[in-house]
Amino acid sequence: MLLRDVEYGDLDAYVRMRCDPAMMAELGGPLPREGMAAKVQRDVRRAAAGTDWTKMIVPDEAEPDVVAGTVALWPHDTDGERISEIGWMVLPEFQGRGLAKQAVRTVLGLARDDSRWGLIHAFPATTNGPSNGICRSLGFRFVGRQDVTFAGRVLVTNHWTIDPRTDLT
Repeated sequence: MLLRDVEYGDLDAYVRMRCDPAMMAELGGPLPREGMAAKVQRDVRRAAAGTDWTKMIVPDEAEPDVVAGTVALWPHDTDGERISEIGWMVLPEFQGRGLAKQAVRTVLGLARDDSRWGLIHAFPATTNGPSNGICRSLGFRFVGRQDVTFAGRVLVTNHWTIDPRTDLT
């Protein structure tokens, strides 16, 4: 598996992940296709600036154009507090192979060596068994249930935290 920075050419992968009802079932439903080009451009700019890490999951280095999903780490403000959040998505045909767990572990390892991220938060939907399982297996600590607004929708999530400098298993 290879993780690479998001590129402008990843628009099709973004559409497949974020505009598909099945892929977005745990995130309140599909997003409109019209906003995807701007989302890719924003993510490319932030990745190039180093403010956010948006990594494309490439399952086979020999086929760098085949993308299985994304893993991202970004800072933002929540209730007046600056936090670092991680999130991931894997396309259906690549699910069940351990790619998401491997990608999340890799990004957490990079964050461990980069002191700016500190405590990292994840907010998978309470009904998203695979993502909650990744949090459990990698050493995240369960904080509790939390309503989170995503794309104008309120989601019921499990709030997990990890300090990759001390908690990564």
